[in-house]
Amino acid sequence: MRYLKDPLTLFLAFGLIIFFAERLFSSGPDGDYLIEVTAGQQARIFDQWQAQMGRPPTEQEANGLVEQWIREEIFYREARKLGLDDNDTIIRRRLAQKLTFLNEDLANAEPPTEAALAEYFQANLADYLIPERYSFEHRYYSSDRREDAEADARTALAGGEDLGDPFILQKSYAQRSAREIGDLFGRAFAEALAGLDRAQPDNWQGPIPSAYGWHLVRLSDAEASREPLMSEVMDAVRRDFLQERRRTANDDFYQSLKSRYEIVLLEPAA
Repeated sequence: MRYLKDPLTLFLAFGLIIFFAERLFSSGPDGDYLIEVTAGQQARIFDQWQAQMGRPPTEQEANGLVEQWIREEIFYREARKLGLDDNDTIIRRRLAQKLTFLNEDLANAEPPTEAALAEYFQANLADYLIPERYSFEHRYYSSDRREDAEADARTALAGGEDLGDPFILQKSYAQRSAREIGDLFGRAFAEALAGLDRAQPDNWQGPIPSAYGWHLVRLSDAEASREPLMSEVMDAVRRDFLQERRRTANDDFYQSLKSRYEIVLLEPAA
């Protein structure tokens, strides 16, 4: 019985005991080896299918979806046991994102009151100013079709009969902001339009350049910028309020979590 006192023998014996104990206790349907596919989980699986396919799954498809979910769950658990999620940037960011989304959902679980929206609207009124809007028609002189489109436009403005060239967009526009006009014709056209003489609503003016060529413009109306009624921009106010509340909730949540940690910044290697 001398071998029972040998340290190596005792070490191997304890190792075998631990190994078989782990096998014994991990072989049962509990802990990490228990997978319960609840009715709620199955409903979520089927709802995702219906959202993608536009119809509920058949019985065969439903069985396949559940089996696919079980397969993914098993692979997920085994991958975690092997530590495959460690130091993975994509998984790290995804988990942080999911926690952020969860916190945002909690922050906006209660809809905002009218008083809160009104207070937010007044505090951020400058963000909702209705910009100046222009109504105009134009004649187009193509730089591609003409040797000197600007000169032809000036001749037409002086009384010539040249009515311009066909234009790919509209010949008249109503109630368009400078930004919208800039998106259509280019920033130079929008800036020049804003500088036209508004005391001559029935007269042709220009020529002014665009991304396409040169234009004569008849400015029929220019509405000044104004402060809107809250009812006019309610959708934007509600959206911005909820976004601000989410941002504030995330900042507060992060600071509360950060306060629990001791953070040490080590000197980087040379």
